[in-house]
Amino acid sequence: MGKISVETCEIEGLKVITPQVFGDERGYFMETYSHRDFSEAGIPHVFVQDNQSSSTKGVLRGLHFQIDHPQDKLVRVVRGEVFDVAVDLREGSSTFGRWFGVTLSEQNKKQFFIPKGFAHGFLVLSDLAEFCYKCTDFYHPGDEGGLPYDDRDIGIEWPDAGKLNINDRDRGWKSFADYKASRGLA
Repeated sequence: MGKISVETCEIEGLKVITPQVFGDERGYFMETYSHRDFSEAGIPHVFVQDNQSSSTKGVLRGLHFQIDHPQDKLVRVVRGEVFDVAVDLREGSSTFGRWFGVTLSEQNKKQFFIPKGFAHGFLVLSDLAEFCYKCTDFYHPGDEGGLPYDDRDIGIEWPDAGKLNINDRDRGWKSFADYKASRGLA
């Protein structure tokens, strides 16, 4: 019981996970995480913190990353639907600066594994979404980095969710070009 299906993505390290769901007229049951199953699927990470957020339609969170305390993340949606995005920030990677997006919803029950070295964000497509994620390191205030969701050099193709709701912090991130320059990559 509890086996998972894992799809690799065109960006190495990213994985989309679909759990086995057992349903009948009463509802459903699924294992959302089994260290054994995930390890066998090439995700042997130890998660130390679980987070959950609730957001309304049009909320766009991200693109975030931790600078000195990077985190592997396993994300999923328990209510509603989001478009989830990871941007490769691994220096020397052949896909540096490229993005990958996947729709996560309470219906498809998919999960998205994002390893260290990626910026992460999501856009809420449903009226309300509850978003859960496991992390391999604790959150460190003051260690946050970010990139603009609409950076032209990255070119994320966000789906239409109506009027966007973005906080001031996420509107204020420096460009990807500035990020590269600050790392000596320009």
